[in-house]
Amino acid sequence: MFLPGESFYSAALQQDPSLIEDGVKQRVIIATPITLITLLRAVEFGWRQKRLDENAKQIGNLGKELYDRVCKMGDHFAHLGSKLGGAVESYNQAVRSLEARVLVSARRFKEFGAADATKEIETLEPIEVIPRKLQAPEMNQKVEASSRGNGHEQGDGLNRSV
Repeated sequence: MFLPGESFYSAALQQDPSLIEDGVKQRVIIATPITLITLLRAVEFGWRQKRLDENAKQIGNLGKELYDRVCKMGDHFAHLGSKLGGAVESYNQAVRSLEARVLVSARRFKEFGAADATKEIETLEPIEVIPRKLQAPEMNQKVEASSRGNGHEQGDGLNRSV
């Protein structure tokens, strides 16, 4: 119940000091301009806290979802890195085999005059770069576990001759 002036409430309490207790029992709050403003601010504060709590829950859920996605992306990169490493190794093996077994015989055609003397067989260089290993500790744990399971080694990010 709203009373438009503090003096009205003060006068009523002087006549009946149990007015506040009786109002609480009947679930009636007597509000003057000052107490109404205070009550409204308290209600607004409660609503704000509720919104903050809801936002915090949503942020927490979003954080969990993002973390799961980052982990999945790390798995993809680890898998891709191991496949790239395997592709580089296969390429280098093919280059070694080509140079040691095929090109040796192919160059002999030139010696016998069976090949165009103006053309040279292009030299293939091995690839000396290996995929960079993921550096984040969270990703390394998953990569190491998956590497043990499939026999693939991850590079350490350093350039090395193969």
